[in-house]
Amino acid sequence: MKNLLTDIAGVRVGHAQDAAIASGVTAILFDTPAVASIDVRGGGPGTREEALLNPVSTVEAIDGIALSGGSALGLDAAGGVQAWLAEQGRGFRVRDAVIPVVPGAICFDLLNGGNKAWGRFPPYRDLGYAAANVAAADFALGSVGAGLGATTANFKGGLGSASAQTAGGVMVGALAVVNAVGSVTVGDGPWFWAAPFEQDNEFGGRGLPSSFTSDMLRARLKGGPAAASAENTTLVVVVTDAVLTKAQARRLAMIAQTGMARAIYPVHAPLDGDVVFAAATGKKAIDPLSGLTELGMVTANTVARAIARGVYSATALPFPGALPAWSDRFS
Repeated sequence: MKNLLTDIAGVRVGHAQDAAIASGVTAILFDTPAVASIDVRGGGPGTREEALLNPVSTVEAIDGIALSGGSALGLDAAGGVQAWLAEQGRGFRVRDAVIPVVPGAICFDLLNGGNKAWGRFPPYRDLGYAAANVAAADFALGSVGAGLGATTANFKGGLGSASAQTAGGVMVGALAVVNAVGSVTVGDGPWFWAAPFEQDNEFGGRGLPSSFTSDMLRARLKGGPAAASAENTTLVVVVTDAVLTKAQARRLAMIAQTGMARAIYPVHAPLDGDVVFAAATGKKAIDPLSGLTELGMVTANTVARAIARGVYSATALPFPGALPAWSDRFS
């Protein structure tokens, strides 16, 4: 167990980023197609192939997922992941045609201090290809890939991951790109909202404060009252080795959204584009009611942990006025 999404067999993750533009891409690849669906709770989402993931749509399984910075311009990243998969002969077959199925989602990082004057075409398609090309079982956390340019209301955001196992031995992993309009910490202190679910001091072991003040509970919003509606999003991918239908994957994604509520304050706002993808590799059968409920509970906790790890692992961007990292204040 590496406490990563890739603890699920047959899953690989790769990052590619450009330090000058302060943005990047993360590719999640499946060795064999995975049944998948999506749940969107934020008011300002940016997604690709969302309709395909609806349980009533025909295609059952996907080959990968692309997460990117760049706002809507970053949706090109999925094309780069598709290009890499096509070279491997991977994809949905229609007679002699092969079409890699790669949904994607983006977060807004265009105002983080990086140089976004990239010319006619944004770099995200090439970054998507590069991320897929280096996908592996081990991958970095923090200010990497799609999390390079991420921020929160008070600290640098980033990319986090965690994994867990149900009492029945079903595995689940989560990966989160934390670019929230709210805060992942209690007030401006060292405590993470996700502290009750922490395992093995994975994000500092600070617990919760002994009591809560009104200042701790006031809203901290990125950009203050003038925050723009499209500047924030937390992206989450959860993968399990359970056998799930597409409808059950949708339900798992819905339950997993609870993990965002346990880790980010406030969350699911008109200012956010919060999205959860849920995918299943289909190795272990579960009870469709009690088993899925237990898996959802564990998955939500794992999402909360992944979000906290993303901020805990992040490093500040090297630009004037950049937000500090949690580690700059509390490591």
